Amino acid sequence: MHISYEGGILEDPWAEPPEDIFLWTASVHDAPDEPERVEISFEKGVPVALNGEKMKPADLLAALNAIGSRHGVGRVDIVENRFIGIKSRGVYETPGATILLAAHRAVESITLDREVAHFKDSLVPKFAELVYNGFWFAPEMDLLRSMVETTQASVTGTVRLKLFKGGITVSGRKSPYSLYNAEQSSFETRMSIDASDSGGFINVNGLRLSTWSAVWPRL
Repeated sequence: MHISYEGGILEDPWAEPPEDIFLWTASVHDAPDEPERVEISFEKGVPVALNGEKMKPADLLAALNAIGSRHGVGRVDIVENRFIGIKSRGVYETPGATILLAAHRAVESITLDREVAHFKDSLVPKFAELVYNGFWFAPEMDLLRSMVETTQASVTGTVRLKLFKGGITVSGRKSPYSLYNAEQSSFETRMSIDASDSGGFINVNGLRLSTWSAVWPRL
């Protein structure tokens, strides 16, 4: 999943990680000068194919590790909050997982309802905390995981990504369960919402702001 580096010069959060510590990913200066495009397919949130070839998730991750490391993708430099409360600086190489995260979010962007997506994102810090602190088999993790898995029922589709000099760009996404409706959102055709609807919408949403603005100057 990743290679991690800690200690030594990295204990100074101001110090730049020396290039020679990285064992996996190419420096962006040495990465190819031409981008590489990949397509990743998901079924119910699980990655199942790379460039049209069916793969088990572990094999797909290994393939993405090789591709991503070649393009310098997945270097992470963070200061973490450990379980006991102290802060620790860690530098990571995680090329395949970085690519999968970008792809997965791209499929979710067209398959999840807005409020479901926002609610799921609100669970991410707690989910990450439980994983980081080793509570994968705790009862609260079972509850949280089941909620997240429920959101993935419609997360099926394919994403096209462009990898270049450490960066990842989403260049296309499609799904049989897509909620994207071109007729509703197009700037080229008439939307189903009439311009006359805007007045009431603005007035209702502006009520709290007018109340706040009346009080704020006195604070």
